[in-house]
Amino acid sequence: MSAPQVNSTQPMHFMPGPGFRSRSKEVLDNPFLRQSFRGAMDFLMQKRAAQFPDPANLEALRSQGEAIRKYSLSRLPDLLEQLEANLTRNGIQVHWAENPEQAQDIIAGLMEKAQAPLMVKGKSMVSEEVELNHALIARGMDALESDMGEYIVQLAGERPSHIIMPAIHKTKEEIARLFAEKVPGVDYTDSVDELIQIGRRVLREKFRETKVGLSGVNFAVAETGTLCLVENEGNGRMCTTVPDMHIAITGIEKVVEKLEHVPPLLALLTRSATGQAVTTYFNWISSPRKAHELDGPKEVHLVLVDNGRTQAYAREDFRSTLQCIRCGACMNHCPVYTRIGGLAYGTTYPGPIGKIISPHMLGLEGTGELVTASSLCGACGEVCPVRIPIPELLIDLRARSQSGGPDPFTPQLKGEGSNRKPFMALAFSLWSLLYRSPGLYRLFAWSATRFRALAPRNQGAWTRTRTPLIPAKKSLHELVRERRNQ
Repeated sequence: MSAPQVNSTQPMHFMPGPGFRSRSKEVLDNPFLRQSFRGAMDFLMQKRAAQFPDPANLEALRSQGEAIRKYSLSRLPDLLEQLEANLTRNGIQVHWAENPEQAQDIIAGLMEKAQAPLMVKGKSMVSEEVELNHALIARGMDALESDMGEYIVQLAGERPSHIIMPAIHKTKEEIARLFAEKVPGVDYTDSVDELIQIGRRVLREKFRETKVGLSGVNFAVAETGTLCLVENEGNGRMCTTVPDMHIAITGIEKVVEKLEHVPPLLALLTRSATGQAVTTYFNWISSPRKAHELDGPKEVHLVLVDNGRTQAYAREDFRSTLQCIRCGACMNHCPVYTRIGGLAYGTTYPGPIGKIISPHMLGLEGTGELVTASSLCGACGEVCPVRIPIPELLIDLRARSQSGGPDPFTPQLKGEGSNRKPFMALAFSLWSLLYRSPGLYRLFAWSATRFRALAPRNQGAWTRTRTPLIPAKKSLHELVRERRNQ
């Protein structure tokens, strides 16, 4: 079976934030998509609930996970140095990337060194974040996704719509048509088993041919120099053992100090993500192939990516954002994500976690609409396995996107105040003036009640889903005064 025709020639850069409303409306106007997302999210919520039947045990495990992540972040600079030293001692080469462009250059340089025009990738959200696939194509190279969900969205030329289940927005009929259209020699079939086997046959050929494999990292253990990789399909193990060169890529926040810190986080990750007690594969990678070993890569490289993470780390009010273990539970329980899915957000990380982490990567200019796309119901904070206060962070980001201004005590978040509109600023200035002046307030109240018929029927966003606000016939002060005089 020959290689598929991957639709990856058009770069899929982060979509502009202002398009969020129109993209959301497209999904809301599609009842089939809405029903599919609702069913999928209900299923995932039920599976998670079944894994945590004892609320007391769940809260104890959450407390342990939160403590581990907070402790790791409190020592992040030291742990990163320790991780680099131990990885280097083990024979793993460490590279640092401050931004996506540096990560792209490092990985492309490693592929050139290996004389490898093609890379086979395991699942990695950080590689999506730095837009690695399209950067390689621009350099005359290519990358083939080996995670089945990622493979499907790559064939479709789309972004993943969920960080755990990338193709959750696709039906089996859509996937069947996609395979018949894009994979040479494949006839239409909507049998899930047959579709999985088709994907496996294509990918197995590439595993044998390629010299470079890439994977993500779920946890990096500083004291031993060990990279931990969680997966269900076995493609991650293939990417990290079959090619001569294994490149791992992850964010700098994924480091933990000790091996004993991994099991509690693993228990929270798998149960919160897919409702599994444990995943099928848990890979421990500590070195390249040794002289007496018969398999494994000859070289192992780790690319540690910053891309706005140190900005979040530098501000204690945003540091908890980096506690995330990428389980996706906040998405599964979010009433907004459940209705519009992940593609509407236009960023690598959708849903509640995406709303609080994307501003650090992209700035508030392009993500200002995202931080307001929340009902603040608190479901995301309640289910987060490491207790990230997502609603509180969203409120803070909303305020900073509207006000901002230099702060002499903390680093400024890129784009603070960028969503402040002159009309809104004027309205709140007038409101402040009225409430600071008793005389003006009484005059305004008298005028509003007497001329209530002139109140506009179109009141912007408020009247899109609500009735217009019409002043009462009498103000509260007048009503109280009348009652007192009776």
